[in-house]
Amino acid sequence: MALFQALYHLLWGDLVTIPLPGGSTLGLSLLVMILVPAGVYFTVRTRFLPFRLFPEMVRVTLSNNQKTEHGLSGVQALIVSTACRVGMGNLVAVAAFIVLRKNATVRVLDRMVPIMAACYFFITLFIILKNAPLLPGVFGRIFAEAFGLRQVVGGGMGAVIMNGTKRGLFFNEAGSGSAPCAAAASHIDHPAKAGLLQALGVFIDTLVICSCSAMIMLLTPVEQTAGLEGMDLLQAAMQYHLGTFGVVFIAVILWLFSLSTFLGILFYARSNVAYLFGDHWGAQLAYKVLALAMLFVGGLATYQFVWDLGDVGVGLMTIFNMIALFPLAPRALDSLRDYEAHIEKKKK
Repeated sequence: MALFQALYHLLWGDLVTIPLPGGSTLGLSLLVMILVPAGVYFTVRTRFLPFRLFPEMVRVTLSNNQKTEHGLSGVQALIVSTACRVGMGNLVAVAAFIVLRKNATVRVLDRMVPIMAACYFFITLFIILKNAPLLPGVFGRIFAEAFGLRQVVGGGMGAVIMNGTKRGLFFNEAGSGSAPCAAAASHIDHPAKAGLLQALGVFIDTLVICSCSAMIMLLTPVEQTAGLEGMDLLQAAMQYHLGTFGVVFIAVILWLFSLSTFLGILFYARSNVAYLFGDHWGAQLAYKVLALAMLFVGGLATYQFVWDLGDVGVGLMTIFNMIALFPLAPRALDSLRDYEAHIEKKKK
């Protein structure tokens, strides 16, 4: 525990403190100081790729679903990485899936992820339409809280930035280096296409799935969710909107999200263990036993400890990934330029 706490404070503790108006301060952690500049740098160097090439992301996704005998299709790689991004918690019941063949962790997700994401999206759309008169007030509250001066003066802005960065990294894994495990297993004719597919995965997770959850909770009266957090908060919101059906629905969706996350992570782990220690039964058995142990710990540990453990794990991945990311940036940018040149030729 002492080692764990030291790692947590190294990654997320305040390394730099900036004074703010009203006597409050803004603490910046190591990962915030790495991720925010890196995000700005790559956004500028790719000439705002997420906005500029969004239609191309969709086109690539729709045109890269060919099944392959060995490895994954581009869309399957997207589904695996999205499954890991949108997961919720840990569930002991999924342990049985550990014994599946290496690409079986993928055939299940191929069907599960699109169905559960679509169900969640359309239920959210129903709730939004049902509560349409409340939307102006909800959006007004969002902008007032996001861009108001009260948080800065009151000292809350530092906590908002820190927690936002932690949860953002944990939710979409952008910068952590996990999604390339799926992308590298796909058979695709240009590396930039793999990048565009994974960029769409971040969009699906952050701006679709997370926004769905936010709208469900923000359209719920405050008195219905006072004092609640985590899954209790979401379940209370669903009960308010849809009654008993809402509670059952969100329980099933959370179970599926948990299952999809675990299956996706097993795919990542198997690939990495095979690369580091060889693709033999001893190494694979050891990682399965370790996965079961961590699943057991996650099921018994307190809510906050599980989040902190996740923050440390993803944070360490991000540090190592960033060490490789910047030196490899010129090659990635060259690949993007080459791909865009091919697109321009096709248009002529």
